[in-house]
Amino acid sequence: MNLTAILSVSVILFSVIDIIGNIPIIVNMKKEGVDIHPLTATGSAAIIMFAFLFFGATILGIFGIDVSSFALAGALIIFFIGLEMILGIRFFRDTHEQGGSGSIVPIAFPLLAGAGTLTTIISLKAEFDNMAIVAGIVINLVIVYIILRSSDWITKKMSTQVSATLRKIFGILLIAIAIQMVRDNIL
Repeated sequence: MNLTAILSVSVILFSVIDIIGNIPIIVNMKKEGVDIHPLTATGSAAIIMFAFLFFGATILGIFGIDVSSFALAGALIIFFIGLEMILGIRFFRDTHEQGGSGSIVPIAFPLLAGAGTLTTIISLKAEFDNMAIVAGIVINLVIVYIILRSSDWITKKMSTQVSATLRKIFGILLIAIAIQMVRDNIL
């Protein structure tokens, strides 16, 4: 197994998944009383990522969707999450008000295994073998699990002011990422 390929895939996926950048979203959800189950979120993200690794083009093809259209749909979701963070408007209200968990939506999809991650996984297949991509996904899922598992501790350590400030900053960054995804897939 090529360690350079595994490292490259891991770094690429780490930057796209951006679990560090998602910490303010996770902390905000925790402070709002949303249940996040680390194993459920990580496992769901794993299923989605591996499904797209092996069947992504076929899955999209069945629905007549190209990768660009899928990325645009993901950009919209990311845009709305960014608006939530900046404006305090709740778009995922129904699930959370009924005592639901945020583990699958929005944590597993679209934050962890969103359109950016899935299109990246499909793109990586052109340059790397499946074993390197599988290893890169597994490495990132371990990191994701550790951070999600530590989210209660992180939430307790982060003050309300710091959390609010980070939420606004990362909200703007998410909107910028969404706009960039639209530009990349329309032009």
